[in-house]
Amino acid sequence: MSSKTLDDYNRMRDFAATPEPAAKRSRKSAKTAHALQFCIQKHDASRLHYDFRLELDGALKSWAVPKGPSLDPKAKRLAVHVEDHPLDYATFEGSIPEGHYGAGDVIVWDRGVWIPQGDPHEAYEKGRLKFELQGEKLSGLWNLVRTHMPGKQEQWFLIKHQDHAARPESEYDVVQAEPDSVLSDRTLVPKRRGKAAATKAVKQPEKAAQPKSPKRSSKTTLSGAVAGPLPETLKPELATLVESAPDGEWLYEIKFDGYRVMARIESGDVRLLTRNGHDWTHKLPKQAEALIALGLESAWLDGEMVVANDQGVPDFQALQNAFEVGSSGKIAYYLFDVPYLNGMDLRKVPVQERRAALAAVLEPNKSPLLRFSDAFEETPEALLNSACQMQMEGLIGKRVGSAYVSRRSNDWIKLKCKNRQEFVVVGFSDPKGARSAFGALLLGLHDADSGQLRYAGKVGTGFNETTLKSIYQQLLSLETKKAAVVNPPTGYEAKGVHWLEPTLLAEVAFAEMTKEGSVRHAVFHGLRNDKPARDITQELAKPVKKTAAAKKTRAKDEPAVAPSKSTGGSKAKAKTPAMDGKVRITHPERIIDASSGTTKLQLAEYYASIAEFILPELADRPVALVRAPEGIAGELFFQKNAERLAIPGITSLDKALTVQPVMIINNAEALIGAVQMSTVELHTWNATSVDLDKPDRFVLDLDPDPALPWKSMVEATQLTLSVLDELGLKAFLKTSGGKGIHVVVPLTRKLGWDEVKDFSHAIVSHMAKLLPDRFSAVSGPKNRVGRIFIDYLRNGLGATTICAYAARTREGLPVSVPIFREEVAELKGANLWNVHNVHERLAEVGHEPWADLKKTRQSITADMRRRIGMKKPKK
Repeated sequence: MSSKTLDDYNRMRDFAATPEPAAKRSRKSAKTAHALQFCIQKHDASRLHYDFRLELDGALKSWAVPKGPSLDPKAKRLAVHVEDHPLDYATFEGSIPEGHYGAGDVIVWDRGVWIPQGDPHEAYEKGRLKFELQGEKLSGLWNLVRTHMPGKQEQWFLIKHQDHAARPESEYDVVQAEPDSVLSDRTLVPKRRGKAAATKAVKQPEKAAQPKSPKRSSKTTLSGAVAGPLPETLKPELATLVESAPDGEWLYEIKFDGYRVMARIESGDVRLLTRNGHDWTHKLPKQAEALIALGLESAWLDGEMVVANDQGVPDFQALQNAFEVGSSGKIAYYLFDVPYLNGMDLRKVPVQERRAALAAVLEPNKSPLLRFSDAFEETPEALLNSACQMQMEGLIGKRVGSAYVSRRSNDWIKLKCKNRQEFVVVGFSDPKGARSAFGALLLGLHDADSGQLRYAGKVGTGFNETTLKSIYQQLLSLETKKAAVVNPPTGYEAKGVHWLEPTLLAEVAFAEMTKEGSVRHAVFHGLRNDKPARDITQELAKPVKKTAAAKKTRAKDEPAVAPSKSTGGSKAKAKTPAMDGKVRITHPERIIDASSGTTKLQLAEYYASIAEFILPELADRPVALVRAPEGIAGELFFQKNAERLAIPGITSLDKALTVQPVMIINNAEALIGAVQMSTVELHTWNATSVDLDKPDRFVLDLDPDPALPWKSMVEATQLTLSVLDELGLKAFLKTSGGKGIHVVVPLTRKLGWDEVKDFSHAIVSHMAKLLPDRFSAVSGPKNRVGRIFIDYLRNGLGATTICAYAARTREGLPVSVPIFREEVAELKGANLWNVHNVHERLAEVGHEPWADLKKTRQSITADMRRRIGMKKPKK
């Protein structure tokens, strides 16, 4: 059997153009302290297939499975053995550029742990692997068997073993039933191919027969409508993020930057509910009145609450301000679906017919607060371009003929806008793999101040064979020996580069610009010749002028961080409503997290903006800081006292009271001052300065083996809550911002540190005895292989836990966020929210998940100790 090394993987890819992770040589032992992981990636390349990968010897052994896995033991799935992939590939999702090896979209369809039955090395060599899968979607025993069929690559079969997880394919096709990513909101809508692609025609849907009046709108004219009672609750259908517009028949609407709200109407009573079921009727009284005026007997309506700015573009900040100051009259309710109407359940009615019925319902409406969300006839590419030029979020697409389902679906998709502008073409790279002509175009931009032409990265996707050849012919005549940019790339990025006279312009879409000024996730859209190259600089959005009223609202309701005019851009000043003065932020442009491009100033802005949420969690609690002076990729410092830290407004407690000197952050000035001193994370004690000898809570930190699927964390959280419920202890949850969940149990101050820690340890030991294959009560990576360590050590004197709403020193700067216990099963991870998107979460639910935490009065009793096997404490 031929060896398939990571060298093969690297040789076949141009990492300057593809977003795939490069295989890095590691000195670490292949025997890592975690369970062996597996992943299955759904890959829409030249043909849709599934890449099945098993970790072994520090790499992912990989097979391409054309039809995907089947739970039916009678179905043998062909699995073609391909080159090994690096371990980092297990979480890769994205689009591989056209012209490159494996070009197409990739999502992680399943992931988790695989457990070999016997020696995996011996079985792999023999070509007969038997193993158990513990994934989000797949479980039970499986077999990979090498065949003797001829071919350029080894042919194997992937076969499900007959066990509890097996199901006949006639009853359940897992790849059809569960098509989406397990890591994100992404899905793949496969391209049409062959005859379907050649003959496709996007037809406008026929308009459904219009009812004579709203009360008759759903009686007989809507196919699939079923008479039934009005559901008490109804969750909305959610759209899935895709990389590009799919083929087929779709309706496209504008993606509004607002709040998703469902309206329940019954006999003149209206309830307006958020996507998580929270009643906002009291916040939207005028919209409720307008809905009552429609005269509907009963209905569920689906839409988005939006406030437009002076240019008519949805403005999320203006929407938040409208809620905060009670100006609901400025909020428009854009309606786009009607899953239930006047005694008829319309969820199985095709979307185009539901929308026609909704349009008829709204036709007599005279209120400017209720509006129909129109679909547009232009191509999605033209629509997206227009939406992006108007600085909107993007588009929502809905598959013609689709039903309404209360979950995330690939029948509803979202296309998001990217940045887009012209760049000077300063060079090109040699092609690699299956690519012809050239690999990528090297880009440049003129500095707006100095006029120097500076390197701005590469674009390697968006080309087809025709454009590759035609552009290449233009490039050849412009070749020169010297780079036109003042900062040409070096090292690996400079290999195989051909420099050009800077005359050609390329229009490029991209996700963002790095701190070095290079584009990320760039897509080529065409060459331009309507502007001189010397005029091409980075396009920056101009700030929208605010009215005096808007400025007053912001000053009153929104913490702010703003650059200081007197500092020439090298410093900034941060201010929140709770502060009399400002905190000076030095080096505001310093990159804290390279993956998101987040700067020190942006982190300060984040903490200023959530001061009203985080300060109550910090109040009077000793706090430890995790500082990152050189960003999260540099050395981190865990600091428990304020010595040598000039943080204004901070409080220090005497060592005599706390055994060790500690600090307390009780105001916004100290909070932002900590960020000025390069703080990213804030960790708090389980006691306050009111009585530092007696904790007012304990925390159980569910810390999983990183290879475990999220499903294991969901089950572990639910089991932990069940144990606490049985004991009679009310618990609250928050995401860790990493891999785990924190279970927070408030206590009335009665017991000392040792007693509380011993009790939490006993709970963990009790659970580990009950379910030793799932839980570990012993710390250390080796003790949690394939299991979840429930960390009780955070409950000792001086121990800390990440504060709710604090950022983490991890890629993307995720945030620890309080959650409802009912939400756990719906989440896809503990790092969903970060410093850039957590505001949407806070705007919708605020502090509601923990609203009752400080009101909870409960104590550890003798009966609780007895029930978990604790001995009676010594007096």
